[in-house]
Amino acid sequence: MELCERYHIPHSQLMGAATGRWTALDRDKALAWAAHQRDVCQGCGTRPQEWDPDQGGDRHAYVAQTHRCLGCELIEMEQEQVPDGTEGRGVKIGLAQPR
Repeated sequence: MELCERYHIPHSQLMGAATGRWTALDRDKALAWAAHQRDVCQGCGTRPQEWDPDQGGDRHAYVAQTHRCLGCELIEMEQEQVPDGTEGRGVKIGLAQPR
């Protein structure tokens, strides 16, 4: 369903249907996917049910892991060089491969 959402196509088309028309089942799946996604925490990507034993979850469903992204580190280091105040407004740092 994630691919269907990204490409705005019905699930049946993703699975090989030639018409590309939205069936009732396609709409039901899309609505269920949207409801499922609304529950996802934007910070950690988990759902409350995953943590709640009363809903089949587990208080220890996940463990924290540390991951260092060298690209993010480079962006943060460069961001520190951007001046404060009006000079630094709107400055966005991104990555590009050297030519």
